[in-house]
Amino acid sequence: MSAQSPAYPTDDPETALKYAVQRIRGFDRVQVIEGLIEPLSPDWEHEGTVAKIREHLAPVVNALDCMTGSGDLDLPGTTNWFVPDLAVVPQDLAKGAGALLPDQTLLVVEVTSDSNGDTDRVVKRRRYAEYGAPLYLLVDRQQRTCTLYSVPGSLGYTKVDGPHPFGTPLALPEPFDLELDTSTF
Repeated sequence: MSAQSPAYPTDDPETALKYAVQRIRGFDRVQVIEGLIEPLSPDWEHEGTVAKIREHLAPVVNALDCMTGSGDLDLPGTTNWFVPDLAVVPQDLAKGAGALLPDQTLLVVEVTSDSNGDTDRVVKRRRYAEYGAPLYLLVDRQQRTCTLYSVPGSLGYTKVDGPHPFGTPLALPEPFDLELDTSTF
């Protein structure tokens, strides 16, 4: 009787971890932050903020033939598997895709919670820049500010617009070219 081979390479810890985290039962979603598995359980206020951002972006997202969602983002070569609060991605890339890469997004949005604020402010900001996410919007509910990061590079984002207090319109550059109303956050 022969043993069946596993569905992933056992000699590659990164692949094994990412394979396993996609199959955890008992949580709707989990992500891996610098090698640590983190279950996601946002509260309703958090989800309401994400819904408001989605509503503001909807007309432009549709015109760009894109979609919004919180699908998986892989960061190859690291033990990171992120689930953003919201990402804007081209429709054609999302069809049939498993995880996408940050550089395949047009915008990534993270909304902080008490339990993960520093992860969004520091770790995800650095990693999204390193992996080429062109725009990173940080909605910091604890500090009541919004900050837009752009021009990514290996050392981080080189352009920062903010932090702006909630209530201050925030200009999103091309391809969005719109002012985001932050007064309802």
